[in-house]
Amino acid sequence: NYVPKIGLCFDSLAEAYEYINLYSWEVGFGIRYSRSKSYKCKSGPKKDVVYQTLKHIVCGCEGYPRKKNTSYVRCGCKAMIRLLRTKDHGWYIKECKLEHNHNLSRNNGEKMCWPSHKHIDRYTRELVRNLRENNLPLTKVYSILGTYFGSTEDIPFNKRSLENLCKQISKEEANDDVRKTMDLFTKMRDEDPSIVYTADLDSDGRIRTLIWVNGKSKMDYKCFGDAITFDTTYKTNLYGMPFGLFVGVNNHFQSIIFSGVLMRQETIESFESIFREFTSLMGGKPPVTILTDQCRAMEVAIERVLKNTTHRWCKWHVPKMAKERLGSVYTKYSNFEPEFHKLINYSITVEEFEAAWEGLLQKYDLKEHHFLTPIYEARHHWAKPYFSGIFCAKMISTQRSESANHMLKGYVPPGAPMHLFVKQYNKLIADRILKEDSENQRTRMGGVVLKTGWPIEKHAATVYTSAMLQLFSDHIFGSAACNVIKAEANKKYLTIHSDAARREKWSKVNYEVTISDGGCMYKCECGLAEHMGMLCCHSIRVMLRQGVDKIPEGHILKRWTKDATDVLPDHLVHLQKDRGSARSQSYRHATLHVAALELAAIGDKNVDCYHDVVKYMKDGTKKFGSLLERLLLEEDIVHFVMYPNVPSCTT
Repeated sequence: NYVPKIGLCFDSLAEAYEYINLYSWEVGFGIRYSRSKSYKCKSGPKKDVVYQTLKHIVCGCEGYPRKKNTSYVRCGCKAMIRLLRTKDHGWYIKECKLEHNHNLSRNNGEKMCWPSHKHIDRYTRELVRNLRENNLPLTKVYSILGTYFGSTEDIPFNKRSLENLCKQISKEEANDDVRKTMDLFTKMRDEDPSIVYTADLDSDGRIRTLIWVNGKSKMDYKCFGDAITFDTTYKTNLYGMPFGLFVGVNNHFQSIIFSGVLMRQETIESFESIFREFTSLMGGKPPVTILTDQCRAMEVAIERVLKNTTHRWCKWHVPKMAKERLGSVYTKYSNFEPEFHKLINYSITVEEFEAAWEGLLQKYDLKEHHFLTPIYEARHHWAKPYFSGIFCAKMISTQRSESANHMLKGYVPPGAPMHLFVKQYNKLIADRILKEDSENQRTRMGGVVLKTGWPIEKHAATVYTSAMLQLFSDHIFGSAACNVIKAEANKKYLTIHSDAARREKWSKVNYEVTISDGGCMYKCECGLAEHMGMLCCHSIRVMLRQGVDKIPEGHILKRWTKDATDVLPDHLVHLQKDRGSARSQSYRHATLHVAALELAAIGDKNVDCYHDVVKYMKDGTKKFGSLLERLLLEEDIVHFVMYPNVPSCTT
C-alpha cells in the first residue's frame, strides 16, 4: 500500500520518513537517514537561514560495519530513496531503488528488531501517557495496546521500548513541575471562576503547602460543613509530601471532598496555616466538629486556630493499633478480639463503656497493660459514649478520609509529580459528583418501598433523601424490640428492650425519653439525636405509642433532607446547572479518536483513498484551527467582561 514512487510528494521530511518507514515495515527491513545537502540564503529577509535541499533515506543494511565481530547487520545494501526540497518547502522523491541484497524480516517479531521500527508514533505516545496517568501498570498498558493494534504480535515495538517510553514520560512530567501546577490551576480557574487556591513557597521557590477549593466544594461546605474529617496518610507522590483531605458527608450519606492539601512537613506551624487557610477559603465558617487521627501537632493547631470547634480522634485508629500492639493477646485468647470490638462499636452510654472495659480487663488480666492503659486514659478523645451531645453526622472515625485516600490511589500513579496529582484528584472529584447526581436522581424519582407502613415513615419519605429514609426506616424497625412504660403522661417514658436477657451484661436495656415543648421535642438518654441529627429508635417507639404520625419539625435537620441544597448564593448558582454540555476533554478526545480511526480504516484500504483522507484531514485541521482561534478570542472577551480581575488561561 505504501510503495514509494518517483515524483511522490510530501508536505515535510518527517511525513516522507513516516511513509517510507511504513513501506519498510510491510516489506521487512529498516531505514535510517544518510547523506544530505544544505543551502544557506545569502541575501533577502531570510539571509543566513540554512535549508536542507537533499536527503537520502537508506536501508538499515547500507554500508559495512567498521569493526569485525560486530552485531551490526550492514552488508552494503544499495536500496535507497533520494528526496529533494520543492520551492514551497515540501519534498518529493527524485530517485528510488527498492532492491535489497539480503534476506528480509519475515514476522513482526523480527521487524521490531530494526531501530526505525522501535519508534513510537505521537498518537500512541499520547495514548500511553493517558493510560499511565490513570495508574495502569505496564503489563495492562501493553495488553491494551495489543487490542488497539489488533493483537500483541502486531504492536510495532517491543515491551522494552514501552518501558523506555514510560521512563521518558515520567521524566518529562517531572520537569518544571511547579510551573505546570500553577498553569493547571489557572486553567481550572478559567473553567470555574469560583475556584481558589493558595501556594506557600519557600525562598528557593519550592512549595511548602498547597491548598485548593473549587466552587462545588464551597457550595457543599455551606450545606454540609458542620462535621468534617481530616487525614494526612497519603504520601505516594513524587516528593513524598503528605496529602491531606478535608472530607464530609452529604444528605445522601456519601463522602464528599471539600479540599485537598499538599504539605512538606507535618508540624504545628504547617497545620495552623492549613486550618486557617481552609477556614478562610470556605468563607470564614469553621466546622462544628472535626475528626482526625491521633497527632499531637494537629491537636495543638486545632486548639489555636479552630477554638470553637470540637476536636475528637477517629475511632478507627484504636482497633488498628490494637491489632499491632495486642497480637499476643489476640493469639492467646480467641474471644478477646470480638469482645473488644463489640465494646468499641456498640457501647452507647458512658456507664456501658466503663463497665464493659473494666469487665474485659478483669476477665483477661490486663489491668496494667502497656497499650490499653494509655488508650483508656485518652478515651474522652475517641470512645463513642463520650461523643454524647456532639454532632458528628454519624462520622465517628476518619474512615471517610481513609476511603477517599483509597479511591485516590486508584487514580494517581505512584511517584506522580504535583501537577499530575492535582489533575487526577480532579478526576476523583468528578467521579464523586457523578455518584451524587445518581443519588439525586434516585431521590427525585421516588418510588421507594416503605418497610413498615407507619404514617411517620410515610412522612419521612416526603422529607428525607432515599439514603436517609433507609436509615430512618431501620430505626423504626429497631423500635419494635422496645416496650414502653409510662412514667409521666406526655412528659416522660421508659423504653425497655424486650429481650434483655440476651443482651451483654454491661449493655443498658432501658432508656428514658423526655418530652418537652408541648410534644415538639423528644430527648433520649442514648444521645443519638444530638450525635447524628435523626431520631433514635427509643424516641420513635414512644411516638408510635402516642400515635404521632409526623416527625416534629425540631427533629428534622435540613442537611439530611431533599432540600438540603435548595438555597444558593448567586455566585454559586451556575454550579447547579446541567453539566451535560461540559463534557470532559478526555470524553471529547475519545469520541474524536474513534471517528478518526474510522477514517484511518478507509485510508488503509487503498493508496488513492489514503491520499484523499490525508488531504481531507489537512483541510479540516486548517478550517477548525481557524475556528478555534476565533472561539478562544470570543471567550477571552466574555471572560474579561464577567471576571475582569481573574486572568484567562488563554492569555
